[in-house]
Amino acid sequence: MTESLYSPRIAAAPISWGVCEVPGWGHVLDVRTVLSEMAELGLSATELGPPGYLPNDPAELRRLLDSFGLTAVGEFLALVLHRDRQDAVARAEDSATLLAAIGAEVLVLAAATGLKGYDARPQLDDAEWRTLVDTASAIRDTAAAHGLRAVLHPHVGTHVEREPEVERFLADSDLDICLDTGHLLVGGTDPVRLAQRHAGRVGHIHLKDVRGALADQVRAGDLEYSEAVRRGLYVPLGEGDIDVAALMRCMQAAGYRGWYVLEQDAALRPTDSARQSSRDAGRSLRYLADIALAAAGI
Repeated sequence: MTESLYSPRIAAAPISWGVCEVPGWGHVLDVRTVLSEMAELGLSATELGPPGYLPNDPAELRRLLDSFGLTAVGEFLALVLHRDRQDAVARAEDSATLLAAIGAEVLVLAAATGLKGYDARPQLDDAEWRTLVDTASAIRDTAAAHGLRAVLHPHVGTHVEREPEVERFLADSDLDICLDTGHLLVGGTDPVRLAQRHAGRVGHIHLKDVRGALADQVRAGDLEYSEAVRRGLYVPLGEGDIDVAALMRCMQAAGYRGWYVLEQDAALRPTDSARQSSRDAGRSLRYLADIALAAAGI
């Protein structure tokens, strides 16, 4: 394949197969099923998913990933950043130690509320916001000591969700962000315009596509986020209301050479198999291949 704007830095994530850190989110498929589905799609890299889903022993984890031809990209870690700095940094240290030992690159932080799930969030006062920013910076330093990059993930149901919060974090912190196309849109931020304004601050990318009408209901408070996911909030790339191709052109022009992680957040029922998630991921991969062909003029 000719060199393209995304190859070879495409990775998977277990959340596309319904594996989520939220208790009671949905049916959790076993590890080998998820990893084998990734491998069958031709993917060669993945984020780890929630802490504890994959083995915590580095040697065991390496053997497991190697058996499916996969390498580790990083890990999503939702931490309460605005209260107990010492606890958050300690948990990040544990994650960074594991990630460094298996050759991963990035620690993806989210500013958790401390509540269960992502359906509600209290407001922070200025002092709590300052603690959040300072704790994120301390975790950045912890990650760097292990040879990793830390990025802040604007995420629905966290303290960095809406566009003013994203802009405020970018102004107050020198951490780069994980540009998650779906969570940004649900939070009211156009991900393409954000990339155009702040391409130099994008350290990692999660690719999603979204049904805008459902996103509007979540943003208006008419529908809980978890229920929107169950109703099909996230769809394969190219089938929703995000201009993924424009985003990738923007990031290529800016010189981005990081990972694009395919994430179509799913919540599975006990009767669901892995195959529907894999079919959706396959459609997203074909869409990315079409973008690459168009970029190459083929």
